[in-house]
Amino acid sequence: MTNTLLDTRQAAEMLGLSPKCLERWRVEGAGPAYIKAGPGKRARVRYRQADLDIWLEANRFTSTSAYSATAASRPVVKERG
Repeated sequence: MTNTLLDTRQAAEMLGLSPKCLERWRVEGAGPAYIKAGPGKRARVRYRQADLDIWLEANRFTSTSAYSATAASRPVVKERG
């Protein structure tokens, strides 16, 4: 794991998502942990590579039944194109 900081576009590309999806997840309290670099609403958002790796691992499943068992407790978030 690494402490490399990625901006929203870079993090979204790494996860195979759109930047808008990550922005929406931040509002909804879903998705990977992020950092606000600076004070106030206009602070830049950054994602630690290590946090993305942790989030990916937490969302790793070996079967659809394993996913179904945990999906009921997660917020429903859909990727919009």
